[in-house]
Amino acid sequence: MSQDLQELRRKIFDELSGIVDPEINTSITDLELVDNVDISGSAVKVDLHLTSPFCPAVFGFKICQDIHDHLLKLDGVDDVKVNVSNHFMAEAINNQVNNSPNPKKAA
Repeated sequence: MSQDLQELRRKIFDELSGIVDPEINTSITDLELVDNVDISGSAVKVDLHLTSPFCPAVFGFKICQDIHDHLLKLDGVDDVKVNVSNHFMAEAINNQVNNSPNPKKAA
């Protein structure tokens, strides 16, 4: 793994560690909710699960939107896709978050 990729990965995980589950006020990394982070050039895909399949959808949306928005602020990241699984609203959450505006792309 190149030095630049290692540095970007560290920045991504630093950012993820600052995102909390609003219901229990604990970092998503401390809760081990992040299953995988894939970096391909300037695109990042984050696979995660929530604390339960029936976690309140509003909290699921908040966590996923925070991941999307926080990672897009990082230098070197131009596209973020979030994939939540094992949740009753997973498809709706993924669709809404992944279709939300990317401030780095010109309108």
